[in-house]
Amino acid sequence: MPLSEHEQRLLDQIEQALYAEDPKWANTVRISDPRSHYKRRLIKASIGFALGVVIMMVGVVMSGTALIPLGVGGFVVMLAACLWGLSSWKRMNGFGDSAPSSGSSVSGKQGRKANRGSFMERMEERWRRRHDDR
Repeated sequence: MPLSEHEQRLLDQIEQALYAEDPKWANTVRISDPRSHYKRRLIKASIGFALGVVIMMVGVVMSGTALIPLGVGGFVVMLAACLWGLSSWKRMNGFGDSAPSSGSSVSGKQGRKANRGSFMERMEERWRRRHDDR
């Protein structure tokens, strides 16, 4: 639904006030491609993964029982960075759980998945069709 003229004017005034107050933050928010945000997150996750490997190796290679939690901590850092990077990669490539941004209709495989319902609902529907055919 399009905005009315009054709402559009108010939105323009808010935008101009935002640019006047903090132009650096406004330009950061105005990035046209949200994938650049996810690319930065993916780079940070890669660095975190490498840091986790280093921490884990220090905990494993160094002698002493006090360093075992360090190795476990390194593994946890690796795991967290991997999960964070994977979620960023999925969202960057359009595999996230957000709705499609272009167009109002869903087509292809996504449309079929959205209309199918849960596993139990599909099984119940198959059961009903099987008995109705007899």
